Amino acid sequence: MMIKEQVKALWKICFDDSEEFVEMYFRLRYKTEVNVAIKSGDEVISALQMLPYPMTFGGETVQTSYISGACTHPDFRSKGVMRELLSQSFARMLRNGVHFSTLIPAEPWLFDYYARMGYASVFKYSTKEIVLPEFIPSKEIAVSVVSEFQEEVYSYLNKKLSERACCIQHTSEDFQVIMTDLAISGGYLFVARQENEIKGITIIYKGDKHIIINELCADDKDVEYSLLYAIRQHTGCKRMVQLLPPEDKQSQHPLGMARIINAKEVLQIYAAAFPEDEMQLELSDKQLSVNNGYYYLCKGKCMYNTERLPGAHIQMNISELTNRILQPLKPYMSLMMN
Repeated sequence: MMIKEQVKALWKICFDDSEEFVEMYFRLRYKTEVNVAIKSGDEVISALQMLPYPMTFGGETVQTSYISGACTHPDFRSKGVMRELLSQSFARMLRNGVHFSTLIPAEPWLFDYYARMGYASVFKYSTKEIVLPEFIPSKEIAVSVVSEFQEEVYSYLNKKLSERACCIQHTSEDFQVIMTDLAISGGYLFVARQENEIKGITIIYKGDKHIIINELCADDKDVEYSLLYAIRQHTGCKRMVQLLPPEDKQSQHPLGMARIINAKEVLQIYAAAFPEDEMQLELSDKQLSVNNGYYYLCKGKCMYNTERLPGAHIQMNISELTNRILQPLKPYMSLMMN
């Protein structure tokens, strides 16, 4: 039995996904080079996929690796198998030039588990309940439902997402997977055009009692209103909840986690972007010892040393450092098919 078939069989044991979704995932998402697995004899007992996603950070676009489908066969749980699998994954990410690893825990208790592996809960979101006023939107703005991948729609979304300071980006290939998933999960993509030019798009999913607006990008309020009006006309649903990048502390909900993979490179980008933030740091990383050592951030540069230099050092583990540099940037992720 091929590894792919074994991983797929394990997925079905561990996750409660529809047959359609599993088929789609293993057709479009799974590739040998992103899979990491541990075997017992000839049998795959634990596996995960490292999906590549770009992310805006410090004025640059860096590479991240999103942990997807992390699972262990019930007979082999609580034996440190997943810990070993993640350690192998981190080593591979480091070799592949990845800056951060990201994930969305499948269960609330997993936040603590992943924190012990160096992750920090930094991706949050806010929600907004939409109440539509009763007037008819502008005739100049035409809204249509798009069900096939269109390059210009992707370009517009990509442009809007890349304007966010710390946000997971989607490649063209990834957007095609999102479009396929929309069809399976009963979601819709609406596009607003004015004089044949795209002015806004929104992607929605159906919740139990309301419509969930996963992403809404619009050039102005009129376009936004036209999109919301079209959602109501199309679905007949008056109640809509929009997911948004995190606003104030009170209204934030936890969503995903991140972990620094290459501390030297991440801190160099961070130092250049925030030259006023100076620190002397003693860093410890239980999974990636290459990150251990002393870091000096000063005037836009990051110096690294294995020996301690004079002065007061803040001691941090990799999870605390990830939190320290990412949290203030309000990282955001959407359309992760979670």
